[in-house]
Amino acid sequence: MRQVLARAREELWQAVLERDEYAAGRVVDAALAAGAAGEDVLLEVIARVQGRVGAAWAAGRMTVAQEHAATAIHERVIAATVHGPPTGNAGPEAARTVTVACVDGEWHALPARILAEVLRLRGHRIDFLGAQVPTPHLIAHLHQTAPDTVALSCTLPTRLPAAHTAITAIQAIGIPVLVGGAAFGADGHRARVLGADAWAPDARAAADLLADGIPRPGPGGTRQAIDDLPHLGDQEYTMVSRSKWQLVKNTLAGLEARLPALRSYTEEQHERTAEDVAHVVDFLSAALYTDDADLFTGFLAWTGDILEARGVPASVLDPALALLREELKDFPRAVALLTQGSGVLRGRGAPPTRPGAHP
Repeated sequence: MRQVLARAREELWQAVLERDEYAAGRVVDAALAAGAAGEDVLLEVIARVQGRVGAAWAAGRMTVAQEHAATAIHERVIAATVHGPPTGNAGPEAARTVTVACVDGEWHALPARILAEVLRLRGHRIDFLGAQVPTPHLIAHLHQTAPDTVALSCTLPTRLPAAHTAITAIQAIGIPVLVGGAAFGADGHRARVLGADAWAPDARAAADLLADGIPRPGPGGTRQAIDDLPHLGDQEYTMVSRSKWQLVKNTLAGLEARLPALRSYTEEQHERTAEDVAHVVDFLSAALYTDDADLFTGFLAWTGDILEARGVPASVLDPALALLREELKDFPRAVALLTQGSGVLRGRGAPPTRPGAHP
C-alpha cells in the first residue's frame, strides 16, 4: 500500500503542475480502487502534495496564482471522490457532532476541510463551515445546532487574537473547543496559552481525541482576554494594532528618506514594500498579544528564507525594523521584539544574489 500511496503522490503532483483536475481525480480514484483507505488518500496523498505546493511557492518555483489553482484542484478532488460511506469504528453511541470552522480572517480552508472529511470517515457527524467565519455568526449558529465539539482551524498566527475571541465565546456557551493548525505552534503551546480545551497536531490526532471525548468547559461566565493573558494590561498590543496603518505610512516615509533607491521603485514594488511592512506590524501585534517572541522571530526567519530563495538578502527588512523601533520607543515589549528580530536577520549571512534580483 505504501507504493500505491507514493505513486499517487507523484501522479497527483504532476496533475497539479499541469493544472489538470480531471487527471487529479483519476489519480485519487485509482488509489481508492487499489485498496487505499480514504483517510490515507486525504492525509498521505492530498495533504502531502499540498505541503509540497506550499514549499514550491516559498522557494519561488510556483506563483501565488499557481498555488491557488493547486489548492482549488485539491478541494474539487476531495468533493468529487472522497465521499464513500464511513469506514471508522465510531458507532452511534461514540459518534460526535462536530462543527469544523476556520477562525475569523483565516482563508486557508483546506486543512479544515481535510479534518472534516477524516472525522466524517471515522463516523462522526460533521458540520463544515469553511473559511473565515466571523465569531458572532459562529456563536449564533452554535446556539441553533448545539454540537458536541467545535474544531477551530487557524494557520496564520496573525489570526490568533481572533482565535482567542472565538475560543472564549464558544466555551461561554458550554461547548468544548478543539484547535489545530500551524498558528498554534508545533507543540500546541499557543493553544494552551489561549485556553483551548484540546489541541491536535494533525487530523488523526484530532480524531483520536474525539474518540476519547473532550469534556465540556465548566461554568464560570465569559472570560476577558486579560484573564488568560495578563500581559495585555500594558496596552501595547492594543496601541500597536490600532495604529497599524499609521506605522506603515511612517515607516515607508522613513525608508524613502534613508534609502533613496526606493524613490525609483515601480508602483508594484512600492505596493509589495508596503505589504511587507504591514506583515511585520501584523506579526509584531500577534507576538505582543501572545507574549511570544518566537512567533515574531520565526516569521522573520521564514520571510528571510523566502526572500533569499528569490535572491534578495533578508537584511533588506532591517531598516524597517529600525524605523519601527523609533516609532515604538515608548513600548518596551515591542522594542524588545524588534531588537530580537534584527538579531535574527543579521545572523543569517548574505545569500548569493540571483541575476536581476532586487529588493
